[in-house]
Amino acid sequence: MLRTPPQLFADFEAGLMTREQLHVAMAFHARNLIEEVAEARENPVAAWWEGVLARKFASRLAARHGERRIRAIFSALADVPDFMPAQWLWNAHHPDVPLFCFLRLRKEPIFRLAHVENQAGIVTVTIEYGAAEKHETTREEFTLAHKRYGIGFEVTGRRSLN
Repeated sequence: MLRTPPQLFADFEAGLMTREQLHVAMAFHARNLIEEVAEARENPVAAWWEGVLARKFASRLAARHGERRIRAIFSALADVPDFMPAQWLWNAHHPDVPLFCFLRLRKEPIFRLAHVENQAGIVTVTIEYGAAEKHETTREEFTLAHKRYGIGFEVTGRRSLN
């Protein structure tokens, strides 16, 4: 599984990787970002439409559940070790990055929240990610609980819905 930049820096600080290995791993992330920008430039109409849909979806999520809660959910999911969309969510706690940037509604690999439910401080989130075709999309349900100390959530349960 691809490690996120915070995980890479933690590995480096713990002495598990050299500076050169860190640079190679971070260069991989940089290349992926550059490829995304190049794809958007090649097909600006599709990129614009994806942005419009993501903004609307993010606005609806923020109105229903609050932007801080959605960011906390995304941040908790980014810490799940074998969760493929973590590579897009690792900086979700940062308020300067717009919420819609983390959603991929039509462009593969997709990432969207299908359902969010909060009951007595326990949040259950259904996530869809992977292929755009409905029968090929991976659906998982995560149970999150408030962290004992601090702000945010921690994942306490995970189950596949496929």
